[in-house]
Amino acid sequence: MKVLSKFHIDGFILGLLSMVVLGAVLPASGAAADVLGWVTKVAIALLFLLYGTRLSPAEAWAGLRHWRLHLTVLTVTFVIFPLLGFGLWLLGRGFLPSDLRTGVLFLCLVPSTVQSSIAFTSIARGNVAAAMVSASASNVLGVALTPLLVVLLMTTSGEVHIGAGAIIAILTQLLVPFLVGQLLRPLVGPWLARHQPVVKNVDRGSVLLVVYTAFSAGTVEGIWQAVPPWRIAEVAVICAVLLAAVLTITGGLGKLLGFALADRIVVTFAGSKKSLASGLPMAAVLFGGQSTALIVLPLMIFHQIQLIVCAFLAPRFARKAEVDTELSDSTVGQPISGDTRESHPVGAPAAG
Repeated sequence: MKVLSKFHIDGFILGLLSMVVLGAVLPASGAAADVLGWVTKVAIALLFLLYGTRLSPAEAWAGLRHWRLHLTVLTVTFVIFPLLGFGLWLLGRGFLPSDLRTGVLFLCLVPSTVQSSIAFTSIARGNVAAAMVSASASNVLGVALTPLLVVLLMTTSGEVHIGAGAIIAILTQLLVPFLVGQLLRPLVGPWLARHQPVVKNVDRGSVLLVVYTAFSAGTVEGIWQAVPPWRIAEVAVICAVLLAAVLTITGGLGKLLGFALADRIVVTFAGSKKSLASGLPMAAVLFGGQSTALIVLPLMIFHQIQLIVCAFLAPRFARKAEVDTELSDSTVGQPISGDTRESHPVGAPAAG
């Protein structure tokens, strides 16, 4: 780890790249894939149980009441992203195949991620309670909004049928563990406060599992053999430009609306994400009979890019938050500009 620090290499980035390579070279299939799916679900549930033990009810309620922040994240996810996607869809007529062009638009219509948005917000020392509410609201509303946007902005074959499975999954895998953590907080909260690396390792470990699972599934389905490498690189460039545009917009919105740094972190990470876990099953329903593998390829590529970029950004946000905290602490009790104590010795009367 000292060698990585010397060359300014984040070990987490290496871990992400390792999961990409491992998913491409040694993908999980059959029974192994089933086991991996359950392990990932358990890791995410454990993550939210730990969040529940770490957050006080007052903090959770404050996160729930932050409606301006949540509305900002939802606007980016379901208004700004679709507008950008539609623009790229129009521009792509000249050089992208129809399926990939549809895929670029589709990735802009799916909801935000839940787990990785909150995990990166936690790593960046942002407002975790608000991130949980914003990302979960995006995912729940996306069950209805994503199919509606697909119907409005593109032609699909067959009727749209979205069940309640996504809502049930969010309730059982995220909300229930969080509530259990709240109940256990008086017992394990003090211990976790003394062992912060436990939460950090669960944060990062769950993200690594999601990356390996996604790339592994893509390899098993043969997505990477369906298009030539240069075409994949082309889509990757489009996804990178799209992400850069959204990160610029979310950063500007956070400052424009006067959010504190902890809340701007939420807008950045929850607003710029797109959920592979929600997008894949939605695509299977919405595009039945079409080349679903190619349609979801841009979403898969964007998902990997967003994780890698956010892994770079999160530690930088954390360092900025730490510096801001230190500066705030250092100024407590110090004379402000123009304070008469700077110009008068102790005991001397101030002017006026």
